[in-house]
Amino acid sequence: MAKRYSEHISLSEALRAFIDENRLQPGMDKIDVRDAWKQLMGSGINNYTSDIQLKGDTLYVNLTSSVLREELSYGREKIVKMINDELGKELVKKLVLR
Repeated sequence: MAKRYSEHISLSEALRAFIDENRLQPGMDKIDVRDAWKQLMGSGINNYTSDIQLKGDTLYVNLTSSVLREELSYGREKIVKMINDELGKELVKKLVLR
């Protein structure tokens, strides 16, 4: 049943309550990680990215270029740290490049 408030609340508080009440945070995290990857990696890498999935604490990224995959594999820890810093929470622990 929906919770009723006697006083006015901000839209952000109402959305946060809706997300928490309906347990939508894992889905929102998947979208946030996808957006963070696109923003941090830039258009050059995004052109070779075919799919991004977050399963648990592992981020799976499908790349169409084997050369780019090899190059990015050297900086896995740095990429994970950048994504977590962008999101403001420790969401990704492992990065798998396919």
